[in-house]
Amino acid sequence: DFYQARMALYEAARRGKDKNVVAYKPVPADRLYFSHDDVQAALATHAVGLLSVFQEGDEEAAALNAGAMRGRDFSDARARQDVDLYGAIKEYAATDQAVNKRVMIACYSQGSADRIAGLLRAHGIDTTMLAKNWEEARKLDPKLIALAVLGLEHGFVAPDLALITEQDILGDRLVRQTRKKKASAQFQLELGSLNPGDFVVHTEHGIGRYEGLETINALGTMHDCIRLIYDGGDKLFVPVENIDVLSRYASAEAGAVLDKLGGVAWQARKARVKKRLLDIADGLLKIAAQRLLKSGEVIEVQEGVYQEFAARFPYNETDDQEQSIQAVLDDLASGKPMDRLVCGDVGFGKTEVALRAAFAAVQAGLQVAVVVPTTLLARQHYHNFVQRFAGFPVRIAQLSRMVTIKEAKEAKDQLNSGKIDIVVGTHAILSKELKFQRLGLVIIDEEQHFGVKQKEQLKELRADVHVLTLTATPIPRTLQLALTGVRELSLITTPPVDRLAVSTYVLPSDPMVIREALMREHYRGGQSFYVCPRIEDLASVSAELRELVPELKLIAAHGRMSATELDDIMTAFDANKFDVLLATNIIESGLDIPNANTIILHRADMFGLAQLYQLRGRVGRAKQRGYAYFTYNPRAPLSSTAQQRLEVISTLDQLGAGFQLASHDMDIRGTGNLLGEEQSGHIREVGIELYQQMLEDAVAAVKAGTGDMGMTAIADDRWTPQINIGLSVLIPETYVTDLNVRLGLYRRLAEGNEDSEAIAAEMVDRFGPLPVEVENLLQTVAIKQLCRKAGVAKLDAGAKGAVVGFYQDKFARPDLLIQWITKQAGTVKVRPDQKLVLLRTWDDMTRRLEGLKKSLEELAACADAH
Repeated sequence: DFYQARMALYEAARRGKDKNVVAYKPVPADRLYFSHDDVQAALATHAVGLLSVFQEGDEEAAALNAGAMRGRDFSDARARQDVDLYGAIKEYAATDQAVNKRVMIACYSQGSADRIAGLLRAHGIDTTMLAKNWEEARKLDPKLIALAVLGLEHGFVAPDLALITEQDILGDRLVRQTRKKKASAQFQLELGSLNPGDFVVHTEHGIGRYEGLETINALGTMHDCIRLIYDGGDKLFVPVENIDVLSRYASAEAGAVLDKLGGVAWQARKARVKKRLLDIADGLLKIAAQRLLKSGEVIEVQEGVYQEFAARFPYNETDDQEQSIQAVLDDLASGKPMDRLVCGDVGFGKTEVALRAAFAAVQAGLQVAVVVPTTLLARQHYHNFVQRFAGFPVRIAQLSRMVTIKEAKEAKDQLNSGKIDIVVGTHAILSKELKFQRLGLVIIDEEQHFGVKQKEQLKELRADVHVLTLTATPIPRTLQLALTGVRELSLITTPPVDRLAVSTYVLPSDPMVIREALMREHYRGGQSFYVCPRIEDLASVSAELRELVPELKLIAAHGRMSATELDDIMTAFDANKFDVLLATNIIESGLDIPNANTIILHRADMFGLAQLYQLRGRVGRAKQRGYAYFTYNPRAPLSSTAQQRLEVISTLDQLGAGFQLASHDMDIRGTGNLLGEEQSGHIREVGIELYQQMLEDAVAAVKAGTGDMGMTAIADDRWTPQINIGLSVLIPETYVTDLNVRLGLYRRLAEGNEDSEAIAAEMVDRFGPLPVEVENLLQTVAIKQLCRKAGVAKLDAGAKGAVVGFYQDKFARPDLLIQWITKQAGTVKVRPDQKLVLLRTWDDMTRRLEGLKKSLEELAACADAH
């Protein structure tokens, strides 16, 4: 594919007629690169060895048996609670060393080698040695376990060697299977970091202004803290390991009213929102309960005719697609009204799920309504449905601006009389004037693009009929949890077979690059989109393009055109009568023209991140590689937010990136609207992230039947321990120079959703060996997690022991706590204020950390005992 792309580029440049554009003499691709045929010809002149785990080929062919076999996989030990993983490794190594075999561990990177060595030492395996390479490892004392960076997935055993890999030991914990994918998610998390002046929400103190990171000297140890300013200039310093108590509220430009530190206004606002959220949660669950109480149409597929319809799908279904289709068919056959959300990235095959559901409903004698947000998408779905249902006795109509008043009236009458089986249209379908004779299924595509009013109308449908909703905008994790039990969810996260990721370029607008891109697409028989942010840009851009690529046929489209004109333009472009479609972002939603595989955005900095992502999804939808060029005016400085958006979209260019993008970006994920318009006011009061968290709590409390007290208990369970163990805790600026990257790393560690060992390994790879302060940070995070498990809200430790304060002065199992204190033989005292004093002699920091971990692990075991 790379070679073919280079050849296409060369052809585009060579055939360029405008000498002002092609300002260089291109070099033929075959002078720079080997083609596949070249490689095969070169191999044909040499003896080629085949590596195999089997005896292959002719018996008389030369074969060398290396005597190697597959090594031990420790996944069984890793999965079982009653087996010590590191004990199993120690035993395995000792067995091999006893017969003079050298034992090696192959790691993916220097960072993971360091971390694995640390893990082995922590579990009593201290006979390890790091080696730079294979040769150095083989020279080490055979009694040592050698660790080296070797790109192997699985271990093996040879006559003189037993090799274990990182993956054999840890599974996928430290494996970066797709470096780019992981790097993209991390970049997005770091992008979600704060800029000075941004407004943030502290769960306990409300809205403050972020002023930066400050290193504080606390009793002789250096500690990084987040500095927040509140009303009246009051300052609050939040230790970096507790950064998870903060969530972003708005950028500096948005403006917000600061809360008073220690004031009552914030708690009052939270209480007001909480009360309203309990009502919302109650409403959500009532809708869910009503659906469970109501009986829906039982729709069972007729296998023979259904398989005939399914066989028309021109691709192989992905596993996710098959699971989603089966889930929908099971819902339809359950006898309860379906309310399922199918969430999948652009071009991942959600429409096929809808087609199968529609076929099942029509075969059962029911009518189907397909509701979409735009006329172009209505037109496309209409053509898709007509094409797929051709030959079946199914009548399909369209209701949108694309049809005449006479045709619309005729369609409405036929829907009322039952003569039409499937109607595809915009929100006109939701009109109260429209009557169905036997509506059984409503399919809603791109729900996130509907306005509040339309969403209210859609909700009215939900209590009676089967509803299938399709969306390319992924649901934030917290909102997804909040909706558990309210709507069923299917995710399509795997791309179709043979789908290639869209190659993405962000660059200043350059006539030569634009010409090459458009001509290259033309020479490979394809078409291109050229998208402008405003209708008024179309005329000037059209004139430039006609001068730049006179060989190509150009046509323009925008939303202010009449429905007939727009339909004619799209039909002509779909029929390959034009090479370039110059348009506004009306092509953003779900448009599928497989032959158009290059898209160029004029002034990409003026589009939102969701729009950039959706527009890129218009190309690369077949087996051809898609190309996306996001251009900006080189003479106009980019705003910082526009630059960040363009950086994100260029970084996230692999398939399925929408799901990564959704986890930390407000712009693309949207907030949804669950039960009405007033939500936005409450979101403004507490911020979107805290709002979603509170909504999740409210749903859980209402489901449990505990109401306000239950919601308070759930929220209380999200406390953060306060820790002071005399360590300097920070990521030094000399180690990670970029402030946003540091903040991103702090947040990832504080949230505890990722393995801290994996983050540490990544840091070694990105920035070099870990400084002492970062090692301290990792230790502090580990102790913080143990404190949470043990119910310890405050921990102060020094050379002579520690003071332990429990959350709300309570312990989950007081009886076991008393037993534990008794066993400590006078080294633990209980103070009148209910705090425990651990009397210890910790001469050095290593002993202090080990002692704290041991005590906290024992307390956690007591608290967790059933």
